[in-house]
Amino acid sequence: MTAFNQYRLLGFTTISNALLAYYAKLKLTSAEFIVILQLEAFAQRGDTFPSSDRIAANTDFDAGEVSNLLQGLIDKKLLILTEIQDTDGKISNAYSLDPLYEKLDQYLQTHVLRRQDKPLTDNSVLDNDPLSQLVRQFEIEFGRLLSPIEREEIADWLSIDHYDPEIIKLALREAVLAQVYNFKYVDRILLNWQKMNLRTGQEVQTYLSRNQS
Repeated sequence: MTAFNQYRLLGFTTISNALLAYYAKLKLTSAEFIVILQLEAFAQRGDTFPSSDRIAANTDFDAGEVSNLLQGLIDKKLLILTEIQDTDGKISNAYSLDPLYEKLDQYLQTHVLRRQDKPLTDNSVLDNDPLSQLVRQFEIEFGRLLSPIEREEIADWLSIDHYDPEIIKLALREAVLAQVYNFKYVDRILLNWQKMNLRTGQEVQTYLSRNQS
């Protein structure tokens, strides 16, 4: 059995935890994400323009599929082809993921940083499941940390009552608009919508728009 200290000599690839947590939010498919990981791995070893064959050799894709995935990333404006010049003045092609990371920065600024009252940490970025998101949202709106019982109530809404996370966010918004900052009020809103058979965020939005007009 190969010891860890032996195969670690092959090196490591550094990837942002933010990209790991939010690549799907950037409309990246899992296949595209694998290609991005390969591009990063090659770039961090000094090869900024690996061939489709070399990328394919590290994946389950063939060279043609890799070419299509690369072109798809270019079409999405997440990857660009650039030219670089070495110390001898020789010009060569290179892939750049700068557009991807710029888009990731924009997503974090709009959807993550503005919803938190503290700086991002590795834990806050990776806690991207619906429960963690809802807990953060309640804490922001209520202006305090939630108790373990309150966190458990949110978990029960998701796992026992099977409320859509978007509906819970809408119920929270209604409570904030009414300036009633407690879980009983939010729960009553959710029960009321359930009795009216409102199952999705869109159905709730339609109901609210109809009653506000």
